[in-house]
Amino acid sequence: IFGGLVWILVACTLVVPANPQGWVMFVSIFCFIMTFIWMVVFACGGHHNKGSWAAADFAYHGIAAFFYLSASVSLARVTLEMKNGSNFRNYQLDISAVV
Repeated sequence: IFGGLVWILVACTLVVPANPQGWVMFVSIFCFIMTFIWMVVFACGGHHNKGSWAAADFAYHGIAAFFYLSASVSLARVTLEMKNGSNFRNYQLDISAVV
C-alpha cells in the first residue's frame, strides 16, 4: 500500500533531477508489485508452511527495507535542494513522499 502511495506522490511532482526520482519510482513500484505477489502466494497457501519460505520472507523484507531507505535518502536530498525553489507545491509533495 505504501509503495503505491509513494508512487502516486512522486508521479505528481515535477521531476527535475530525473535519476534520483527514477530510483524512488522503481523502488516503490517494485516493492508494491512484489508485496502483492508475495501476499497472493501466502494467501493461496503456496508456502506449505516450509521454513525456507520464512527465510525468503525475511530476506525480501530486508531488501525492501534497504531499498526504501535508500530511496528516502535520495529523495530527501533532492527535496532539500528544492527548498529555496519557486514551486512550493512540488516541494510539499516531495516532503509527503519522503515521509
